[in-house]
Amino acid sequence: MPRQASSPHRVHRIADQIQRDLSELIPRELRDPRIGLVTIADVQLTPDYAHARIFFTVLGGEPEHAAAALNERAGYLHSLLFKRLRIHTVPTLHFVFDQSTSKASDMNALIAQAVANTAKDD
Repeated sequence: MPRQASSPHRVHRIADQIQRDLSELIPRELRDPRIGLVTIADVQLTPDYAHARIFFTVLGGEPEHAAAALNERAGYLHSLLFKRLRIHTVPTLHFVFDQSTSKASDMNALIAQAVANTAKDD
């Protein structure tokens, strides 16, 4: 018999569950001052569930230090996820700082400056 394909939304459901679990586990389990207040913005899984890129933002800490601390503790977080998730393969975690919020803030500042300059010219 041919093997049935998994649900097309399964990758998204697993990514969402990983995001929820990490959002709960990181502040509770990691007591590293380099991390600051971390928010998990997105999780991207490879199709074979072997790797997950975890995009995060940080408040009250340096992004480079937070990324280093999270990647150092990725194995520990992986073991905690393994206990929570009911899937055969729990992905290897790779933490990446999400720069989209800082870029959006910069764009808003530029737009506000352009609007202010246009108002002065009129």
